[in-house]
Amino acid sequence: MKKAASEKKTASAKTASSPKKAASTKQAASGKGAAPGKGAVSAKKTASAKKTASAKKAASKTSAAQKASKAAAVKKAPAAKKVAVAPKKATARLKGTAPAKAVVHPPGDESPTALVRRARRINRELAEVFPYAHPELDFENPFQLVVATVLSAQTTDLRVNQTTPSLFAKYPTPEDLAAANPEEVEEILRPCGFFRAKTKSVIGLSKALVEDFGGEVPGRLEDLVKLPGVGRKTAFVVLGNAFGRPGITVDTHFQRLVRRWRWTGETDPDKIEAAIGALFPKSDWTDLSHHVIWHGRRICHARKPACGACPIAPLCPAYGEGETDPEKAKKLLKYEKGGFPGQRLKPPQAYLDAGGTPAPPLGAG
Repeated sequence: MKKAASEKKTASAKTASSPKKAASTKQAASGKGAAPGKGAVSAKKTASAKKTASAKKAASKTSAAQKASKAAAVKKAPAAKKVAVAPKKATARLKGTAPAKAVVHPPGDESPTALVRRARRINRELAEVFPYAHPELDFENPFQLVVATVLSAQTTDLRVNQTTPSLFAKYPTPEDLAAANPEEVEEILRPCGFFRAKTKSVIGLSKALVEDFGGEVPGRLEDLVKLPGVGRKTAFVVLGNAFGRPGITVDTHFQRLVRRWRWTGETDPDKIEAAIGALFPKSDWTDLSHHVIWHGRRICHARKPACGACPIAPLCPAYGEGETDPEKAKKLLKYEKGGFPGQRLKPPQAYLDAGGTPAPPLGAG
């Protein structure tokens, strides 16, 4: 009996332990409820490595695309325009004048102080090249000068100088010209062009001189501009050269050059006059006008400036607009024929003695 009871207990114990083993076997198979082993950690590392590799691959593709787009943009961008640079010294500097010391091309944001210095240096250079710059109209008194200046509109000074001798021989005073027969004056002035309008102006200003100023040319700007045919430009020519009173003559050459040199961007003559006057002392105004006008007539032409023969090339921001080859540029230089003063100016070399110093003007002394 005891033996049978013992066998029953042993059987029940085995029966009770068998479900636990089965459950344990299921959990091991499913992986749930068991602590992670080496296999699970390895699987996680593999997944992470795959993700990192794919991310790097995507990044490299993006970087390659960006580089390709930049390369395409560089290829599409137009090539930069080659800028002509003036030589450090003028290539065809006229004998007897000091060469420009350095290239001083102004930057786009040139300060007012730098502009003043550059402008004054250009004037000094031109003063050395054209030491005898003067009004190129022939005159003996203020009356002849004001008449000649009025006649010079839309024609050359040479043509006016060929015409005025016969005019002043027949009508030497304002009283004579005021009482002249218009048809006779027109015939004399015909070679100057616009001779009818000019006849009306010179006879009208002569009458105004007789009636309002006692036959004398006034020495004040406000009085001169009241005369028929006389504007600020003509008035400053008369004031500066007949009365020794400083003035800036803003003719077509002057306007063109001061804009080309970037002294001002103004286009109105009165505004140009004010802008340039602020750059120079008043005592320089008259000579400055002569220097600029002479340079514009002889070297810095409107269509084909002789850049390669220009004495101020290192100071000019417009260098390269004209011919830069020295030999070709020399052929563009224009010097009037004749004597000095009162006629046409010869090349500056004609006024330099053997030692390279300015010789006296022809006819002087």
